[in-house]
Amino acid sequence: MTSPVSHNEIKFVKSLEQKKFRDENGLFIVEGEKMVAEALASSFEVEKVYRADEIGSAAMARLSLLSSPSPALAIVRKPADIEIGNIHSVPSKGLFLALDGIRDPGNLGTIIRTADWFGIDAVYASKDTVDIFNPKVVQSTMGAIFRVKFHYCDICGYCGAVAAAGGNVYGTFLDGEDMYAKELATGMVSPSVIVIGNEAKGISAEVGKFVTDRLFIPSWPRDERGSESLNAAVATAITIAEFRRRV
Repeated sequence: MTSPVSHNEIKFVKSLEQKKFRDENGLFIVEGEKMVAEALASSFEVEKVYRADEIGSAAMARLSLLSSPSPALAIVRKPADIEIGNIHSVPSKGLFLALDGIRDPGNLGTIIRTADWFGIDAVYASKDTVDIFNPKVVQSTMGAIFRVKFHYCDICGYCGAVAAAGGNVYGTFLDGEDMYAKELATGMVSPSVIVIGNEAKGISAEVGKFVTDRLFIPSWPRDERGSESLNAAVATAITIAEFRRRV
């Protein structure tokens, strides 16, 4: 026998597709057996879990935000420290990411998943970066959202704090130094942050002022240029992989 789900309950769950209501309620949606299991095993507070075998496939189809509803959906509470404002001090070492205006949900989700794979210590994002709790971002992280430390903050202040602490602030530019020929501080003895810029505009002029090391990912063949630039998530993966390779 299935348990009924009220119209108001369905309406509330559906409302969480919009950032306005996610912010008002401090909640977001997770879908899929694996994702729900990841949420339940994490430090995140899971408010409620819906399962198709308990509420019926028709009710799940009405709740789900996916074109093909999954067997499980959870309502999860956002962590209290997602926004941390100004940063005046940074850890003495570690490898971090700073996201400067990433707007595409798929890119952000892939970046978080990549950060999880390579053990990035934390990800800091500008206030104009897409909402990490956007359903498309959440799903594309494949569960990494529950393991990666992520904060929205003043990116200029954060990068400035890293530089003031004697750390390195790296950014990728078309006029930067060949990443493979340059010595890199991997974050093992001092803090290092890799700045990833907006998909269309790159690293902003405001954030660029705090970049201490300008990097370039060379194309191949090196004397020929094909595409104008790399996708932001792809550039992130290539850059982090090189930093980790140097350890």
